[in-house]
Amino acid sequence: MCGRFVITSAPAALRQLFGYIEQPNFPPRYNVAPTQPIPVVLVENGARHFRLMRWGLLPSWVKDPKGFTLLINARSETVLEKPAFKKAIRRRRGLIPADGYYEWKTIEGRKQPFFIHRADGEPLGFAAVFETWVGPNGEELDTVAIVTAAAGEDLATLHDRVPVTISPRDFERWLEIRGDEVDHVLSMMTAPRIGEFAWHPVSTRVNRVANDDEQLLLPISAEEMEAEAPKPRKAARKVAASSADDGQGSLF
Repeated sequence: MCGRFVITSAPAALRQLFGYIEQPNFPPRYNVAPTQPIPVVLVENGARHFRLMRWGLLPSWVKDPKGFTLLINARSETVLEKPAFKKAIRRRRGLIPADGYYEWKTIEGRKQPFFIHRADGEPLGFAAVFETWVGPNGEELDTVAIVTAAAGEDLATLHDRVPVTISPRDFERWLEIRGDEVDHVLSMMTAPRIGEFAWHPVSTRVNRVANDDEQLLLPISAEEMEAEAPKPRKAARKVAASSADDGQGSLF
């Protein structure tokens, strides 16, 4: 799955790579989390555009968002059948610019975060599906989910799911909407090739959404990992009661 990701490339570089018309200026983000607004590239009236959408898809048929599960990922194996995604995958596909993402692996009973990125350091585009939810008072909210696939042999050592990433040469094919036809994009909803991505352990500071700085991307050593591990709590020392204090214990 993908629950946190990173956008660090310069806005001009991303605009050139993804080819959208707008010229947004935005700061680097080192800890993007669900429910936050994220950039999405889509095709509208024959041109590519940049839109901000809430990460966490809301299908148009949802009446009360408060009682609906937050859908941050859409499984490639079931995206064509699931009611929440089956229309979006056919008519509302997008790309999410990113420079990497985080995944957590359980090591000796604790979850260790890793930063995962392209081995060549280039930006990437997550495959995405989106919907516009309209509220009872006419309010509109653009929402999006990242498409995921079963991990390949290498990335499976961290997690069994990975975001689907679209190669720049396939951007046009993924974004092209041909009525309800989806056959031309099915082959793209797979895991990255073995060796395409690299990763390293990072500080558990990434666990807190409030932490959003470049230090989160730095590799940490085994010693630093051990230092960040939760320390076992010391058992509280029991104080023996005596007949003189009526069983309440004593401070002295």
